Order: sequence, then structure tokens, then C-alpha cells
Amino acid sequence: MPGVVKYSKAKVKNGEKAIDLATPYFGYKNYISMDKRYGFVRKFHISDASRYDGKILSHLLDKENTASDVWGDTAYRSEKNETLLKENGFASQLHQKKPKGKAMPQHIQRANEEKSKVRSKVEHVFAVQKDKMALFVRTIGLKRSHIKIGLANIVYNMKRLIFWKNRRVLHSRYA
Repeated sequence: MPGVVKYSKAKVKNGEKAIDLATPYFGYKNYISMDKRYGFVRKFHISDASRYDGKILSHLLDKENTASDVWGDTAYRSEKNETLLKENGFASQLHQKKPKGKAMPQHIQRANEEKSKVRSKVEHVFAVQKDKMALFVRTIGLKRSHIKIGLANIVYNMKRLIFWKNRRVLHSRYA
């Protein structure tokens, strides 16, 4: 099982030299593709925490999705991913990175702010799973974590379905 090694300094006792401690840290990431309008999780991919986010984009793309815009943070922006999006008929709405050693140009900053308004809806999924669903993955192995996180994504979709059904009933009563 791949993991991440977290380094920290040992406490110094009586003038001794500080030494590095390497502690293995195992964790998992939940990547989702969601419906912008209704907030349902359409696709998901689980990986170990050490995986680079940009390599996961191909797992989240859905050609059956009628929306062509793809939103994401700067970790997904690369020439390879931009080419992948174009070749598959998607429009990139990925955040742009700040140029090294320079200030962020105003027009790019404004564009990123507009993109963040859409992207913030994705964070809602993770906030609900962590807070209201108390999701805490304490498993060893990617397969077990995939099942646990996958079930959490399904439960989230059930909660969204109930929300939209209740909203429709409420609107039909007062219409």
C-alpha cells in the first residue's frame, strides 16, 4: 500500500542534536465529478493520498455528460490535461496558476474568482461527508477505502435526491 512519509523533528533533550523522525502516514483522496445544476456525484475515483491530482482527471471525465465545461483547481491544469479535454470535446474552466515571481494579472484573478463560485459547490460534498456524515476513513488498503468512500458518495446522492424531492413537493403545495 503506497503511503506518505511525514517528517518531523524529535524533541531535543539536554542539548542533544535534533533528529528527523519518519512516520508513515496513510490516507486516501476522494475525487468527484458532479452535476452542476442538482449537485449529484456523477463519477468518483479513490486514490492514495500521495497521488498527484492532475493524473486523475481522465478518470472523472464522462462523455455521456451533456455539459461540456470542466471545472477544477490549478492542480488539474497541465498541457496534457488541456489536450485531453480538447480531444474529448470538453471546455476547460480550470483555474490558472500564478506566474512564478510575478503578481497575478488582474484579468486572470477575476476569471479564477468566477470559476471558484462554481467550484465551491464541489466542496459542499466533502463538507457534508466530513461534518454531517462523520466520514473518517480508518481502513488499511485501497479496496476497503474505495468501498467506504464509495458508499459515502452514494449516501450523499440519496440525501440530495431526498432534498430535491422535498423541494418539489413543497413548491407544488404553494404553487
